[in-house]
Parts: sequence; C-alpha cells; structure tokens
Amino acid sequence: MELLEQIKEKAHQLQKRIVLAEGTELRTLKATEIILREKLAKIILLGNPQIIKGIANEEGIDISGAEIIDPMTDAKRAPYAEIMVEIRKGKGLTIPEALVALNNPLVFGPMMIKAGDADGEIAGAINSTGDVLRPALQYVKTMPGVSVVSGVFFMLFNNKTVGDNGILVFADCAVMPNPDERQLAEIAVTTAKTARAIANIEPRVAMLSFSTKGSANHEMVTKVANATQIAREMDPDLMIDGELQLDAALSEEVGLLKSPGSKVAGRANVLVFPGLEAANIGYKLVQRLAGAEAIGPVLQGMAAPVNDLSRGCSVSDIVNMVAITATQAE
Repeated sequence: MELLEQIKEKAHQLQKRIVLAEGTELRTLKATEIILREKLAKIILLGNPQIIKGIANEEGIDISGAEIIDPMTDAKRAPYAEIMVEIRKGKGLTIPEALVALNNPLVFGPMMIKAGDADGEIAGAINSTGDVLRPALQYVKTMPGVSVVSGVFFMLFNNKTVGDNGILVFADCAVMPNPDERQLAEIAVTTAKTARAIANIEPRVAMLSFSTKGSANHEMVTKVANATQIAREMDPDLMIDGELQLDAALSEEVGLLKSPGSKVAGRANVLVFPGLEAANIGYKLVQRLAGAEAIGPVLQGMAAPVNDLSRGCSVSDIVNMVAITATQAE
C-alpha cells in the first residue's frame, strides 16, 4: 500500500475532529465534500453558516455532514476567552480583548483544540503562514521538551531502494532559518517521531553537513556534531548519526568507507539538514530533478497538530493534509 493510502486508511480508522478555519474558501469546501465522502475525518468549518451554505449550494457542493461554527456567535466564546486570559495573563490580555480576538477563525480554531473540542486544525489557503502559526503557538503551544516548530516533507520515489521503500523524510524545510545546536537536535528527534507516526517507518536519522566525522573543521560542522550528541541524549534509543555528508548518508558503499560500523550511514531514511536554506533547496532539487513526489510541509512540534497550507494549494492537497493531520492527532 502506498504512503498516502496508508495515511488515509489510518485517518479513516481514527475519525479525528479537524477544524478547517477558512470555511468560506471554495477549495476548502470542495475538499470537505471529499473528506466526508471518504470518511477521513469529522470536519468543523468555521465561518458564517449562511455564507458557507450559500457558497456550497451555489457550487453544488455537499457539506451536509460537516459541523459549521460561527466564531462570532458561538456559545463557547466566553469560556474560550477565560482560557486565553489565563494563558496570556502575563501579557495583560483582558476578557474584552480576548472576545474580539475570537472573532478571527485563526484564533478560534486553536482555542477549540486547547479546550478539547477539536483534535487538529488546517488553514493557509488564503492566509499567511505567520497568521496561521502565531495564535497556534500562543495557545496550543509546543509539545513538552520541544521549543521549536519545524516542517517536514515526505519525499516519495518510484525507486523503492531509496530510503525506506522509496520514502525519505526531509527536515526542516519550512520554518527555522538557522537552528542552533539544541533546536537542530529537537528537530531531529521530532522528525523521527513524525516518520514513525505518519509513514510507519523505523527512523534512521542522518544529520547532514559538508563534512563526515571530522573530515572538515568549521563551526557549521561543529554545530551538527554537537546537535547529534544532544539528540542522542534526548532519545537514547534513536538511530542517529552525524555529521554525515549526503553520499555517506545514502550510499552503502560510501557509508561503509566514511563511517564504518554506523547503523545509519548508507541506510538513512530521515535527512536532517543543517538549516532551512539547504533543506528547502534540497527537497525542491529532488522534487524537480528526480521526479519525487513531495508531501508537505507537515508541521511538527506543536502540542496538537496545526498545519499550514500553501496559498496555491489544490483541493487534493487539502484532502491529503486533513488525513495527515488526523494521523498526527493520534
């Protein structure tokens, strides 16, 4: 079974409650119809019910199985506002200010998750990444022991000898421009958990650099080597090695030569890049030149899943991301 099929099958079994904050957006409504038909999740649309139903009726879209909540009038506004004030009392947030903020679906969605009324959220089809993530970080926050949110791509290859049955996981391709040692270690450990949860693979994590085991001496190399050690301390059972050059990470012949005895070198299925620049360029090179399918970015590190769509996303992108978010919510 291909990865996306596995993810959808798992989402179907879990039946998580996923908030789509951009409830009046046409692609979102079309995706909702597909999600409900395939029973991938329970969908909560945020927005004015009359407007949402009007658009759906006009376009011939069946969203009859979705719950529609208006952040402007919902009965949960008052208790949500109290939770917000408690969380941000150090910032001086007041009840009236919280109630105004809750008019914004991008704030209301994370508060539903925080209050236990939803399992995950997706937005970004018509909103910026910053606008989607800011309230999520303020109220959902990061998972225990993790201080950074990062983004992974699942790279799917026709060549099944690559990575783990044709799957490689790249991080961080979306969020952190220049992580420090601790942040890079957190990204590695979190990505390993994401690889297990979504792709059902046992992660073998390569911490990438332009050096392999001291072949070069530079502060950028030291950062990756130190991050590898920190990651080992965070998760002693994790199969991780670094610093490794890309060929040492993926080629068994080179891995044996440059890092003999390593459980990862030559067999890596998770690639952690030293910074956003390299990771973003890397996944796009592989996507464009090797013809790999890129699924993502999948955001990780949040206490509950909140995923950001591209504003150029397709209906199928939204459907797939709902299935992924539901799987993360396990």
